[in-house]
Amino acid sequence: MPTRVLILSAGIGEGHNLPARMIETGLLEIDPQCEVVICDGVAEMGRVAALLIDDGSDLMFDRFNWLFDGVYFLASRFDPTRKFGQWLAERVGRKGLLQLITAQRPDVIVCTHPAATDLLGRLRQRGELAAPIASAITDLAGLRYWAHPGVDLHLITEEESRAEVEQIAPQSQIVCVRGMTSRAFELPLSQADARAVIDMPAEGPLVVVSGGGWAVGDLGGAAEVALAADSGGRVVVLCGRSEPVRQRLTKAFALAPRVKVVGFTDRMPELLAAADVLVHSTAGLTAFEARVRGCQLISYGWGVAHIRLNNEAYQRFGLAEVAADRSALADALKSALQRPRSADLAYGARPSAAAEVLALAGAAQ
Repeated sequence: MPTRVLILSAGIGEGHNLPARMIETGLLEIDPQCEVVICDGVAEMGRVAALLIDDGSDLMFDRFNWLFDGVYFLASRFDPTRKFGQWLAERVGRKGLLQLITAQRPDVIVCTHPAATDLLGRLRQRGELAAPIASAITDLAGLRYWAHPGVDLHLITEEESRAEVEQIAPQSQIVCVRGMTSRAFELPLSQADARAVIDMPAEGPLVVVSGGGWAVGDLGGAAEVALAADSGGRVVVLCGRSEPVRQRLTKAFALAPRVKVVGFTDRMPELLAAADVLVHSTAGLTAFEARVRGCQLISYGWGVAHIRLNNEAYQRFGLAEVAADRSALADALKSALQRPRSADLAYGARPSAAAEVLALAGAAQ
């Protein structure tokens, strides 16, 4: 019988959907007979759950950062409201998830979204789920919902995340893996070759400015600071899937030939290999990809909610500089542009996320 894998993602952002797609690709490469289904786990929890977890998030990101920060604190760091939120999520989401799982009959479940992972972990812990669960974690820190004692396998992208996962789920298996982002990151690419591929000058600094899939944060200000950092430098501003932001910044930098404004791109492996510095606002997978390529990382400006916890971890582990405002960003850029690149050439030798998922399914059968 073929192995049946159910992958639960979420429509909230590419940081959840990309790992789901890449794990699916890896599974089918290892075992072409494997039956893989990807579903939106938040949507399957029902409309009320989606309203609580997803709907309106882009508005909070764009205009009401203080509200997003407060909601995150109440849901994740203040015990009474965290427990109430978990109870409510189970109350409205349990039925939908269990119906999906019953219909799919998976041998193993993989989840790339923390809210769904937390609910699945509690159901598994109580014996309501027979299928083992793997959590695909793409944040560095703030893992209270990403990790759960009921989850059988935690797949991490950052070795520095291990201690926090162990504290939350001490009996779980934890593996630092590859295969939750583009396969191109597993292969070395020189800066010179990358710049030739994306048609960028071989000489001079290149700074990439990113606000994640929703293009949040002070992207225009970051680009202005990057332009001023070096008179011969180039700046690429990534606007994700936000067409209004792309249009606004394209207009703002229409007379700045050293700035290139783009929307969603699948050229991140080449861009980050070509760049000297990534100025990024939302932590997560893009920040990890930069470090794999040896691109210096600055977390800039948008330090709210789980990003604040990731920023604290970046500083604690010495993985990135954190700049709260434009003045601090200018100093951080000056420092970052003087440091040499150092790509993580060992990343491609890590165990694959897909292989670990198949091993978990095999152990359970």
